[in-house]
Amino acid sequence: MEHDEVIPVFLVECRELLEQMEQGLLEIENGGGSADTVHALFRSAHTIKGSAGLFGFDDIVHFTHGVESVLDRVREGLLAIDLPLAELLLASADHIAALVKRVEERLSGSDPALTAQGHDLLGQLARFMTAPEQTAGAAGSALPVTSSATTSADSITEPSATDQWHLSLRFGLDVLRCGMDPIALARYLGTLGEITAMRVLDQQLPALDALDPEACYLGFELAFRSQASRQDIEGAFDFVRDDAHIQVLEPHSSLAAYAAMVGQQGSELAVHGRALVECGSLTAEEWEQVVALIKGTAAPVPDCAGQPAASVASQPQGSPTRFGNDAPRQKMLRVDAEKLDQLINLVGELVIASAGANIIAAELGVARMLESTSTMARLIEEVRDNTLNLRMVQIGETFNRFQRVVRDVAKELGKDIRLEISGADTELDKTMVEKIGDPLMHLVRNAMDHGIEATEVRLSRGKPAEGKIRLNAYHDSGGIVIEVGDDGGGLNRERILQKAVEKGLVGPQQHLADHEIYDLIFAPGFSTAEKLSNISGRGVGMDVVKKNIESLHGTIEIDSTPGMGSTMRIRLPLTLAIIDGFLVGVGNAAFVIPLDQVVECLELPRHHDSKDQRREYVNQRGQVLPYTQLREALELPPDGIPQEGPQNLVVVQYGGKRAGLAVDSLQGEIQTVIKPLGQIFSQVQGISGSTILGSGAVALILDIPRLMQQVTDRAAATPINS
Repeated sequence: MEHDEVIPVFLVECRELLEQMEQGLLEIENGGGSADTVHALFRSAHTIKGSAGLFGFDDIVHFTHGVESVLDRVREGLLAIDLPLAELLLASADHIAALVKRVEERLSGSDPALTAQGHDLLGQLARFMTAPEQTAGAAGSALPVTSSATTSADSITEPSATDQWHLSLRFGLDVLRCGMDPIALARYLGTLGEITAMRVLDQQLPALDALDPEACYLGFELAFRSQASRQDIEGAFDFVRDDAHIQVLEPHSSLAAYAAMVGQQGSELAVHGRALVECGSLTAEEWEQVVALIKGTAAPVPDCAGQPAASVASQPQGSPTRFGNDAPRQKMLRVDAEKLDQLINLVGELVIASAGANIIAAELGVARMLESTSTMARLIEEVRDNTLNLRMVQIGETFNRFQRVVRDVAKELGKDIRLEISGADTELDKTMVEKIGDPLMHLVRNAMDHGIEATEVRLSRGKPAEGKIRLNAYHDSGGIVIEVGDDGGGLNRERILQKAVEKGLVGPQQHLADHEIYDLIFAPGFSTAEKLSNISGRGVGMDVVKKNIESLHGTIEIDSTPGMGSTMRIRLPLTLAIIDGFLVGVGNAAFVIPLDQVVECLELPRHHDSKDQRREYVNQRGQVLPYTQLREALELPPDGIPQEGPQNLVVVQYGGKRAGLAVDSLQGEIQTVIKPLGQIFSQVQGISGSTILGSGAVALILDIPRLMQQVTDRAAATPINS
């Protein structure tokens, strides 16, 4: 069967479940965790195994069943997770991820190295299956497992079956079209126990000329031996709950429960009875009693265990579990990212069209049309906000991935390092989250290698032996700030300056402020490491970090205190799609300032002599406010016509600072659809993109932090009296 449409869902689910397993194991390894954590680990492994079984990925099923079996012992309190077992389970999760990756890459056959690794891991897991039972305490404070017993790696995949269940399966007509295969479900059930008998019911099968080859007309009655729990058996049908009617009867269920099951199926009694008897679930005499119960002609009869059976209408204990159209609907819906991007693009075009309609309505001056376009603009703004919110995700998911990175790198470096996360619920655009991962990886690894000192050095400086890496996020001035900090030794100012002089980046007599010296580490090929390592030291990384952040219209700055640590502070816009903007004019040109960065607007007397305008100041209610002429900041040519009257000063905030931009006109708020600039404009400073106005004209969107930094740098390089 072709699974191309369903496998992407399987891959996404597996990645999410593997991430949950990793987070749970790291939590236990760090001394946390609880019984709920263990249950979550088991459910993750169980779901991966079940999903893989549906698609026939037997290598994933076989290996994950070994992991699940060990976790089941932990869940039952027969085994406690100590550090060696946690490390083994982490390695096993990595192996499952490698198997899933082969599915994603559509690789056929087997990888000998991967197969050998899996066999070795199963052998190690098997030793925990034969370990003596323990009284498991709280997760993370487990008793050590010291059993040296050995067994075959395959022994943990053989279920011990003593109890017979009965399963009655009726699949919907569309189950095949949805990518589900009943045979795959039967194959998966075989991993939980043994199907001892199966009868196929085909009374719904139409005549050949009316048969739809893509429809499923069959029903199944199964006798199933297994020691699995009801939850595990029911879990095999998670993917078909909405397209099937499935009933599960426990071993030794009452005859009344069988009567209830048959009555709900609505099939011919003779056909159903023959299937139940042939499966061995009922004897012929028991079936006769079931028929009497269904027809209401018999009093309650003893069940198979000798207990009185209730009537069918009383919903007796042991009545079948039903899955079908009455199942609760899911509250979450997966949507392809490309479809969401297309929707946002269409909303952007709608915003532009609405702005054009507003201009035409204003020119015509028809009151009813003005009212109508105003209402439409308000509704479009709500649609825009709700659509953008669909793409907003919490950054905590990205932060949590670094728990494993910090753990592994710390072991490689021989350091004791802990990761602290705050601001995990801070939201930003999914596109930004995907692109910020690599820069954060470089910063975290460099902080661990260069920032955190060796244990003996920390102790000699009166610091705790355990170092800390901090990841923090928060909203500020309409954007998001992400901080990567450490409590290490801080950046070595003199060492950085010495290396910069050696490389010719600065002159020997040049005087630089601390932040200018720290920024030198972002120069291509710059490194102060004395020796190369697997982590860092080759001078490739920090320059890439800065380029990647700038490609997202962000900035990065460094705070460092000798002996106390350093903080890398990244500032990013919340989205790269649609923003609220403030439209201003300089001559005949229009520019957009992100509205979240606008504080207020002031009237500014026009200065005819603007020779030193880029370093002007005004008194803003007793506070000194620096400002610059936007025309000069962008080096725009003069219009040739002198502007009369006062100018307008737009007060903006960025990175905890305030400044003013002097412009000729204020044109009001505008919904701004961000259009990227072409590659030819990639080096233009102070401009983050463009937008199309309702009139069809193009306006440039200002990158306030980089524009003001450019003005500051230019002013610092210009003599005061020039």
